[in-house]
Amino acid sequence: QWQLVESGGGLVQPGGSLRLSCEVSGYRLDYYFIGWFRQAPGKEREGVSCIGTSGGDVFYGDSVKDRFSISKDEAKSTVGLQMNNLKPEDTAVYYCAAAYSPFRCNSTEYDYWGQGTQVTVSS
Repeated sequence: QWQLVESGGGLVQPGGSLRLSCEVSGYRLDYYFIGWFRQAPGKEREGVSCIGTSGGDVFYGDSVKDRFSISKDEAKSTVGLQMNNLKPEDTAVYYCAAAYSPFRCNSTEYDYWGQGTQVTVSS
C-alpha cells in the first residue's frame, strides 16, 4: 500500500529557501516516477517537478526552472525538492505523488498522493 508523506513546508521570506522531502513507503521507489505538484487557492494543480525511475528523466515547470532542484535518494526512499529564491507566487500547498509510467509531469497522470505541505512566501 502506497504511502507518501511530505515535510519541510513553512513560512519563508521572498528570496529565501526551503527544502521539501517526500518519504515513500509501500513500493520500490526505483519502479516509479515521483512528482511534486502545487495548488494555490483558486488555481489548478500545477506540475512543479518530476523525476523518473533512474533519476535521468527530470522535468521542471517553466516558473521554477533555475530555482528548484529535485533529487532522489533510493536508499532512504525519499525525494527532495530544494527551492531557492522563493517568490510570493510560489505560495501553495505542495504535494508529492507517484505514477508507474506517466507521459508528462501532469497531475492527471499520477495515481498516488500525499497529504500536502503548505509553503507560504511572504514578508
